[in-house]
Amino acid sequence: MAFMIAQRAFLKLYLIKMVEERRGYGYQMLEDLKQEFKPYGYVPPQSEIYRALHELVQEGVLYRTKKLKGNDPSVDFQEIVLYHFTTDGKDKADLYRKQVKMDLDRCLGILHKAEQDNFS
Repeated sequence: MAFMIAQRAFLKLYLIKMVEERRGYGYQMLEDLKQEFKPYGYVPPQSEIYRALHELVQEGVLYRTKKLKGNDPSVDFQEIVLYHFTTDGKDKADLYRKQVKMDLDRCLGILHKAEQDNFS
């Protein structure tokens, strides 16, 4: 068993939430996560965001679609990849969340013990 939760598992948890909220595409998710965790000194690596998204696709949780970034095809040629849940993707995402929740609870227990033992 790992000492703390793996970074990719942590990111996948947030990426699932962002897909549920229809919060954009990979790069937008990265920028949102950077802002969300900036106060904690954590900058998610771009490579890990895309690896996590790729794994979620491979695991059958998400599928990808492509579209032009802007609304005017005559001007906007940049293609973006959007992520959506597969037919049973939400069920798979819920199961994944339960597994990660157990890991998070264990990690929090370790951190609380360390805090009590050393800083109380």
